[in-house]
Amino acid sequence: MKVTVTNMFKAAVLTSATVAASAAMAADNPDTVTVGYFLEWPTANQIAQVEKTYDKELGVNMEWRAFDSGTAMSAAMASGDVDMAYSQGLVPFTVAVSQGLPITMVGIAVSYAENDNCVVSKASGISKANAKELEGKKVAVPFGTVAHYKMLKVMSHLNVNSENVHLLDMAPADSAAAIARGDVAMACGWGGALRRMKEYGDVLMTAREQEKIGIRVFDVISVNNKFAKKHPELVTKFLKVTNDSNRTFLQNPSKYEPVIAKAAGLSLEASNQVLALFDFPLKDEQVSSEWMGGTVQQYTKEVADFFVLHKQIPKALPDYSASIDSSFYQKVK
Repeated sequence: MKVTVTNMFKAAVLTSATVAASAAMAADNPDTVTVGYFLEWPTANQIAQVEKTYDKELGVNMEWRAFDSGTAMSAAMASGDVDMAYSQGLVPFTVAVSQGLPITMVGIAVSYAENDNCVVSKASGISKANAKELEGKKVAVPFGTVAHYKMLKVMSHLNVNSENVHLLDMAPADSAAAIARGDVAMACGWGGALRRMKEYGDVLMTAREQEKIGIRVFDVISVNNKFAKKHPELVTKFLKVTNDSNRTFLQNPSKYEPVIAKAAGLSLEASNQVLALFDFPLKDEQVSSEWMGGTVQQYTKEVADFFVLHKQIPKALPDYSASIDSSFYQKVK
């Protein structure tokens, strides 16, 4: 372009307009962004939480408010008291949007399929290779839970007719006791109960194997719709800091495990036991077809329909795509 006074003037005007627009955008930002999270739930993003990286990058004061349930998070976001929720369970999120609450999933906080699984008793001699032998046997599983849903999906994949399996509705702790006594061929559950089950057998399918057939157990990053519409750039910045923190942890976990444990309010040993079962997917994974590029939308619908069938929620939406938006993560550099 030929340098002229006119062109210089145009460039100056454009620069001034850009600066003014940026200043206006910054002035429009809230003084505080409130994020709901869980205590005693160690996650990689707590590195950025402790180091105040969110505050610096978003240019606002970050208030982290602890909740004891994902349902309470949904209510707080719907009322406007909380702008975002970190590590909200998929089921509470699904229940909320099924009931019309104005929140949207914008990211995956943590995947922990290894912390929710079914264990086959060693005494049964059953494995993935001969899973059909579960027919006619007793299986302990808490009805109406994601564990129940996962079990049915796995059985279907392995050509096991679940109608021919004697399913017993048992809480995870009771299921662990049942497999220890030899009362059941397989038990399903999570957390400490799952660890106890593994003393008496092996998982029927690993989490990685389950993910390949579309099964997910994960928590989400959700946002109040009004906040997302008014401050989309803050949502993207939040996800960028989260993604960077996840990568930092993956590159040097031992360095940051004590930081996360302290932030979570756990001993280092207890925190590390949980972290060992957690996976923090990075941006490329999150926006791929295996996650928010399609699979999560389908999975959320399947979970919702399952819970309607088992009378856990009154109704499901025809489609959940409108409540799951990967565009914020796609803008992360």
